[in-house]
Amino acid sequence: VSTKKSISEMAMVVEKKDFQDLLRILNTNVDGRHKTMYALTAIPGVGRRFANMVCKKAEIDLNKRAGELSEEEVEMIRSIISNPRQYNIPDWFLNRNKDRRTGGNVHLVSNQIASKLREDIERMKKIRLHRGLRHYWGLKVRGQHTCTTGRGGRRPNILTGR
Repeated sequence: VSTKKSISEMAMVVEKKDFQDLLRILNTNVDGRHKTMYALTAIPGVGRRFANMVCKKAEIDLNKRAGELSEEEVEMIRSIISNPRQYNIPDWFLNRNKDRRTGGNVHLVSNQIASKLREDIERMKKIRLHRGLRHYWGLKVRGQHTCTTGRGGRRPNILTGR
């Protein structure tokens, strides 16, 4: 049995001048060593399926590493993620359908997700929704049992010391 590898089996080597170890896309550091589709999942709001669709719409090879992307390809990815409806990505693929304030379908990424979540929780608290009150009281929100679990985040009781 020969232990020598053929040229096609060897690891891909890229010259250092063409390769970027770290890319900055939509206020997120993206690792250039990963394949493009999986590297894009580092951006909040971009999962594997959405990243796959973005790569296909941008006509980027799925086997290409993120560090090998040209500046035009990175700009194309930015524009597709920012405006997915302009590139014929269907509405059911977006992560915020029928937004309460605007009424439209949008796709939120990076820090937009955290701010919208904060807005939604504040709205629920303001209108005294059951979910909002549970958030306010620091209790479980989604119907979990609370008798014996979920005690870790509370302050210790002064009387019992536990």
